[in-house]
Amino acid sequence: MWTHYEPVHAVTYFHPRARSAYEAVGLRGYWRGYFAGRAAPLGPTEAAPVIAAFFTFAPPMVTRALPAVWRLATPQEALRARLTGAVQALAEFTYELPEEHLTEAADLLEAAAGAADNSGRVLGAANAALPAGEYPLARLWQAATTLREHRGDGHIAALVAADLDPVEALAWRVALDIPAQHLLGRGWSEEQWAAARDRLRSRGWLTRDGEPTERGRAGFQAVEDATDAAAARPWQALGADRADRLRELLEPVARRCHSVIPAQSPIGLPALPA
Repeated sequence: MWTHYEPVHAVTYFHPRARSAYEAVGLRGYWRGYFAGRAAPLGPTEAAPVIAAFFTFAPPMVTRALPAVWRLATPQEALRARLTGAVQALAEFTYELPEEHLTEAADLLEAAAGAADNSGRVLGAANAALPAGEYPLARLWQAATTLREHRGDGHIAALVAADLDPVEALAWRVALDIPAQHLLGRGWSEEQWAAARDRLRSRGWLTRDGEPTERGRAGFQAVEDATDAAAARPWQALGADRADRLRELLEPVARRCHSVIPAQSPIGLPALPA
């Protein structure tokens, strides 16, 4: 299900209309829009909670953005901008689909999001508390975003339980499957990257040459399994038949969204099977 609803959310990172919407409220530059838009559900927060909740960004990078972005746009303005940009992007991809298709997809995705337990999930809870949009595409994007952040909170909990710090998690993914250039822009120094790789070697996750070991692959799979388990309750509540129907409805939307999502992206989103 993640591979079908994550693309709906991810247009906010990759579609030019999303960036234009942020720029229209004074958030110029990709990272200003990113930090303001994603943190806005938390209110006019300082950097510290965002460093913890976003997990993989170096503290100095976050403190350069927050709280300074709130002098450019309020959280309410950032929320309106992110929803406007996302809906405009989705409208470009779904104009050929009947409104009934989008309404049914939004209804089912909202039902799944409403069944999520957001205990201990800061970003999931903050997004779940936002008002639902009036129109199907706004409702669809907001539900996808709530589920996405709910799953992400669970993933971070799994990384913490596995005793992986942010740079180690990134260094592992670079060694495993994500090109380095997609993850190097998160503010960590080369010394911090090198130290993280050394720690992964010490725990037996990487060879001396920096290649993933079987022990590392097994440890990483345990993190992925814990992430999936923590994200399962909404789909158990929805039921197999309605989940299958939702997957069918999201399929054409997700495929169109992939047209702006890089094949190898920093969010590690796989392409849908042909």
